[in-house]
Amino acid sequence: MKKVLITGGAGFIGGHVAEELLAHGYDVRVVDSLDPQVHEEDAFPAWLDGAVERIEADVRDTDAITRALSGVDAVVHLAAVVGVGQSMYQLRRYVGVNSHGTATLLEALAERPVQRLLVASSMSVYGEGAYRDGRQRLVHPPGRPREQLARREWDIRDEHGELVPIPTPEGIVPVPSSPYALTKYDQELLCLMFGRAYSVPTLALRLFNVYGPRQALSNPYTGVMAIFACRLLNDRPPLIYEDGAQLRDFVHVRDVARAFRLALEQPEVSDRALNIGSGEPVTIEQVARTLNDVLDRDLDPQFEGKYRFGDVRHCFADISAARESLGYAPRVSFEAGITELAAWLAHQTAVDHAGLASAELARRGLTL
Repeated sequence: MKKVLITGGAGFIGGHVAEELLAHGYDVRVVDSLDPQVHEEDAFPAWLDGAVERIEADVRDTDAITRALSGVDAVVHLAAVVGVGQSMYQLRRYVGVNSHGTATLLEALAERPVQRLLVASSMSVYGEGAYRDGRQRLVHPPGRPREQLARREWDIRDEHGELVPIPTPEGIVPVPSSPYALTKYDQELLCLMFGRAYSVPTLALRLFNVYGPRQALSNPYTGVMAIFACRLLNDRPPLIYEDGAQLRDFVHVRDVARAFRLALEQPEVSDRALNIGSGEPVTIEQVARTLNDVLDRDLDPQFEGKYRFGDVRHCFADISAARESLGYAPRVSFEAGITELAAWLAHQTAVDHAGLASAELARRGLTL
């Protein structure tokens, strides 16, 4: 495998995957629509390696995608609109780019087969993560009832009491809780179905909360790490839904890029989904306070005490399957990753739209 096409390759994750592949001898072509919500400069980012071949096109453009596949040995499919909150009211956009875009790519691939197909799925497909009940049984609870959330009772319970969150394994049946999550599951299933039908070794990587340099700081619907950083850079406190005790799994973008390379190099690992995370749970409040410290601010987080529809309480990764099948192991600790992020943030400016995004959700009745 020599030449790899990365859809969404000018984005935060895509750029790092391109660098990883170039460093290991691959030729890289990227196709990206340069969505202005992500690419405010309306151009390929200056940091994208000069060795990367670039095509500006929408993943739904059949002719452009067909041209982009010429001479390609493998595809890393990252193109997607991201964000839980915005997906709750921009349903056509999310379904169009994520689901229709993936279908367009696969139809083109049917005419131009490749040796390997990788698709970026998401931890959001699970809905709630995995838990243990009082009898030490693994359970996958449904979303919290509206009545419970209205009482500001945030934790997951059953009739016997509170459940204990545990690392979420791939065997949990996905129950997407937002249009974004549903379209990511669409991408995953479409690609795996295609791979089986056309004998293309295909693997879905379920990415957890990816962070690191080059995140789109001014996009209020991107990852929580970038949103908090943007607020702090503008001397405003991070806005936290619920009570801040939500557990998430933050994985550094270089670890994610390496996971994609490892997956490319082992086509025998196919027809399945694998978690790619750090395996270490961190609370949302801890993220806000750690960023505050490393950026040398004195801004306590602002607790909204509200629920945002589409959110889940706890979800963090069991990465044992990726470790065993791909040899994947995260190398960047949370502490080291945050320190590196802070050094990059020191030279960045960002426009804070988080308050406007929060107000828009409230106007639409999407917070409680």
